[in-house]
Amino acid sequence: MPDETWVEHRRSGDRERLGWVRPSGDGYVAVDRLGRDVTGVVGWTDAEAALDERGLHWLADLWQLTREDGTVVRVRLVEVSPARVVVKADDLDALGGEAGTGLVTYRLPFPAPAALAPFTGDPFTFDPDRGR
Repeated sequence: MPDETWVEHRRSGDRERLGWVRPSGDGYVAVDRLGRDVTGVVGWTDAEAALDERGLHWLADLWQLTREDGTVVRVRLVEVSPARVVVKADDLDALGGEAGTGLVTYRLPFPAPAALAPFTGDPFTFDPDRGR
């Protein structure tokens, strides 16, 4: 969970949370929705500007999760909150997700661990055996 000193930063217009600005020494650090630093120590307005520029579009990108056994799973973000991050094995956006349908999800702590990273493979190639 974010520290009580973190200040939410919301997008103007729809007021969607873009992240937080947290104090650090004589300045501030922009923190994204996954709880990861976006900037080094900067001024308040620079931290807010970094979050505005980053936006939320990156949350819809492909990600990869390196599991404890070393295998890499191609995943998509399902839930991102200060309580947890939930990802699901990429199923090419198949509908469903009810219990028993085979939907593979992984519950991660917040901030998201380094094991969750932007996808580095070919996004146009789907290997059905990868991560299943």
